[in-house]
Amino acid sequence: MSAHEAQGTYDAVIVGGGHNGLVAAAYLARAGRSVLVLERLDHTGGAAVSTRPFAGVDARLSRYSYLVSLLPRKILDDLGLDVRLRPRTVSSYTPAERNGRPTGLLVGGGEERTRAAFARLTGSDREYESWQSFYGMTGRVARRVFPTLTEPLPTREELRRRVDDEDAWRMLFEEPIGAAVEDRFADDLVRGVVLTDALIGTFADAHDASLAQNRCFLYHVIGGGTGAWDVPVGGMGALTDALADAARAAGARIATGHEVIRVASDGRSAEVTYRTPDGEGTVGARHVLVNASPQALAALTGDEPPRPAEGAQLKVNMLLKRLPRLRDTSVDPREAFAGTFHIAEGYRQLAAAHAQAAAGELPAAPPSEIYCHSLTDPTILGPDLVERGYQTLTLFGLHTPARLFARDNDAVRDELLKATLDQLDAHLAEPLADCLATDADGRPCIEAKTPLDLERDLRLPGGNIFHRALSWPYAQEGTGRWGVETRHANVLLCGAGAVRGGGVSGVPGHNAAMAVLEGRPGQGG
Repeated sequence: MSAHEAQGTYDAVIVGGGHNGLVAAAYLARAGRSVLVLERLDHTGGAAVSTRPFAGVDARLSRYSYLVSLLPRKILDDLGLDVRLRPRTVSSYTPAERNGRPTGLLVGGGEERTRAAFARLTGSDREYESWQSFYGMTGRVARRVFPTLTEPLPTREELRRRVDDEDAWRMLFEEPIGAAVEDRFADDLVRGVVLTDALIGTFADAHDASLAQNRCFLYHVIGGGTGAWDVPVGGMGALTDALADAARAAGARIATGHEVIRVASDGRSAEVTYRTPDGEGTVGARHVLVNASPQALAALTGDEPPRPAEGAQLKVNMLLKRLPRLRDTSVDPREAFAGTFHIAEGYRQLAAAHAQAAAGELPAAPPSEIYCHSLTDPTILGPDLVERGYQTLTLFGLHTPARLFARDNDAVRDELLKATLDQLDAHLAEPLADCLATDADGRPCIEAKTPLDLERDLRLPGGNIFHRALSWPYAQEGTGRWGVETRHANVLLCGAGAVRGGGVSGVPGHNAAMAVLEGRPGQGG
């Protein structure tokens, strides 16, 4: 759509064409509302995109977001999306050294195999039985909490009654998750594997009084009512392309290359000003849905911006000629890398890494986790690469807050990447560097993104992948009915910074659309 076409007045103007904005656009257009999506970049998808990052190499990787758990089946069904989410055959593998010998913990491949893996690592069935009990509990909570994400916000007490398990409520919602981990598990490595779900993109200690780690843990174990993390077939871009197609098919108009610079609202109508290479333009709207960060929303409306939440992750994309051999010969690399491969994520290692980063130093043993998309879904690679046995690796590093990169982002990135890969190499029978593919210019196929890179490339405040600290999934003062409301009655926040936002879920987009369609008095309906 050209600039002169983005004119007139719409029932809803959506600022930003990330996955949440596209979900909202599709719902509203299917309900018969006139919808215009204005996207700054030349493509939709936001952080949920597939790109070919390596010159001359036919590998279409999920460059930023990479797994799906929180996207409700309800949204896929409501919008008629032809999107396949494929389960991983293995949950996780964690290499270790015990008594001077390489070993590890493989979770997956059936109950008996997993039980045997725990016994081999720990010497008894105790940790496995604790594991089953603990994740049985989180599974029950997931089945009760997850359906509420696409309903009006429950109160805290309503959600507590819904959970209907006081021990689970205390462990997840009231006490630092470290207490439950230490009470339930004895083995340091097992404790670390459990804790990692509390630290994805979240810089916190196991016993942090803020419970930021608990909120992160909750969102990582409730997805789909099971906590399973699935692979989007075709890469993350396949999902957002399908959403854009669904929105267009329902009648929504999508204008890329249109950067919104101002939103003026009187509570009943709004004027949205945008910029293109050809100049500025304006469009009218009954409702404005902002699929951007709370800081961006404040900048557009002239309000006081909230303080940015600091990002704390390293994202690395790699293409390999082959998977590396492992020192632990009891496991096939094709299984070890199919699930989540934990590196330097023992419980004490995670605590040490957090303490070092909090003191302003890079962790000496940076914790991270890896998985191989192409083992579950080879369609992201060209046929020639598949035939030659090439594989992708996605690495996500923890406890690397944005403040560590402020002095020299490029130099610190290089230093951190080397230290992170050294931790992986310690468990490999050959250096990872020997397995890396090269691009058309002969360079290794590896790219790393720090929080500052994400802030620059995607406008994520502080490089925080959730836009701000994750929220409890219940109503609190000022959250509104759906968790998307702002102080402007007809301006809604439909991005990850909404209550119950974060991850690739579509939940804020769904909820903002529902708020519009309800048309409740005083909400500009």
